[in-house]
Amino acid sequence: MTTTHRTKRRAAALASGIVLVTLLGASPAGAGAPGLPVVTATSESAALYDDEAGGNSDADDPAIWRNAADPGRSLVVATAKEGGLRVYDLDARLVQSLRAPQPPTEEDAPGRYNNVDLVTGLRTSTGRADVAVVSDRGSDRLRIYRIDPSKPGGPLTDITDPAAAPVFSAGQAEINDQRTTYGLATWTDKATGRTYALVSRRERTRLALLELTQAASGKVGYRKVRTLDLPSSFRLPDGTTWSPCGEPGELPQVEGMVVDPATGTLYAGQEDIGIWRLRADLTGKPVLVDKVKEYGVPGVYDEGTEECTPGADPGYGGRRLSADVEGLTLFQEKDGDGYLLASSQGDNTFALYDREVSEGNEYEGGFRIGAATSTLDSVEECDGAAVLNAPLGARYPRGLLVVQDGQETPAVPDGEGGTRTATGFKFVDLGAVVDAADM
Repeated sequence: MTTTHRTKRRAAALASGIVLVTLLGASPAGAGAPGLPVVTATSESAALYDDEAGGNSDADDPAIWRNAADPGRSLVVATAKEGGLRVYDLDARLVQSLRAPQPPTEEDAPGRYNNVDLVTGLRTSTGRADVAVVSDRGSDRLRIYRIDPSKPGGPLTDITDPAAAPVFSAGQAEINDQRTTYGLATWTDKATGRTYALVSRRERTRLALLELTQAASGKVGYRKVRTLDLPSSFRLPDGTTWSPCGEPGELPQVEGMVVDPATGTLYAGQEDIGIWRLRADLTGKPVLVDKVKEYGVPGVYDEGTEECTPGADPGYGGRRLSADVEGLTLFQEKDGDGYLLASSQGDNTFALYDREVSEGNEYEGGFRIGAATSTLDSVEECDGAAVLNAPLGARYPRGLLVVQDGQETPAVPDGEGGTRTATGFKFVDLGAVVDAADM
C-alpha cells in the first residue's frame, strides 16, 4: 500500500468521525487504546526513505527465517517496494540489500517488492533449500531467493526461473497499469508435499493459487492452478447493497494473507472489508471471520481531492478492526493452539483471534506497540507483520514479532519545507507480547 493510499483512508475515517478519538485525542505515546495492553519494541531497523535519495524504499512486509543450526543468528527478510529486499540480523542491523529488477524500458514500471513469505526445505533440481518468495508488484511476477547464511556476500541468492511469466497480466502494457501481484502467502500441502504461493491482485478481489515448480540448475518457477474472486459488493441487513468507496474502477483488494499449515486454511485480509477464512486450495466457500468498523459506511469519491467523503455509519461493521486490515500472521503453539494476529491499521492496534476454526476464530484480545524511548517510537499504520514462536538465542528466547512501522521517527527534513517519508521495521520480544496480552 502506498503512503498516499494510507493518507486517503485516514482522511476518510476522520471525516466520518470513526477514528476521531484515535487521531486527535489519542493517549500519550505508550499509553495505548483503552482496555488494550501496550508493549514496546526492543530494536528497530534504520529508516527507509521513499524518495530518490533513499532509492524509493518503502518498508512493507517482513518474514522471520530461523537458523536451525544457530538460532541466535536467525534473519529477518523484508520488502522495501522499489528499494527491493532487506535482510536484517536479530539486532535489526542490515545484513544484505538487494535491488528490485530494473524495468525493461524507461517507460515501463520498475520492480516493486510488496510481500514476502518463506518456505523451508523446498524441493529444487539441486536439492532442498530454504527460500524466500516475494511478490514483485512492479513486474507482476514472483521472485524466489535461496537462503544460505554461509554464502559470501549475503545469505540471499536469486533463483527465479528466467522463464517465469506474469501472474495476472497479458503483457507489459497491462503490467504498467499495476493491477498486478500484491499480497502473498506460501503453503505446503501436507497430503501431497507440493508447495504453493497464494497471491492477490492489486485493486481487484482476485486470489491466485500458484504451484512452485522445479527448473534447471536449481531455479524455481511457478504455474497457475486456479483463481478465486472474493466479493466486491455486499448485501446489508437493511436490504441495500454496499461497496466500499474507492477510486473509479478500483475494487476492494487483499494484501495480508497467511496459511495455517496444520489445516490448510487461508486467512485473507480484504483491506476495507475484513478477514476471510477459506481453504488454501481456493475451493469451497469463503467465510467472513470479522469485519472492519467501516463496513457498510457509504462514501462518495471526490475527483478533486482524490478522497472519499463518508456518510453516516449504519452500524453494520465490526468492533475490533479499523480499516485497513493489513498484515496477518500466525502464532503457532506446539499443541495446535495459537492465534491469528491482524494489523488494524486505522487505529494502530493489533487484534488476536483464536486459531481454532471449530471455535469460529473467536476474538481473544489485542495490544498496541508503544514508544520505548524518544527515538524508539511507537508503531503506526502497520502494513506487515511476522511472528515466530520459537527460541531465537539469548536475545529472543521466547520468540520474535517483527512489524512494519508506517511512520518512522524522528522526522527528517526534505529540504523543501516538509519531511521525508520514512518507514521501518520494529523488533518486539514475543515473550513480552504473550505476557501483556495474556496469550
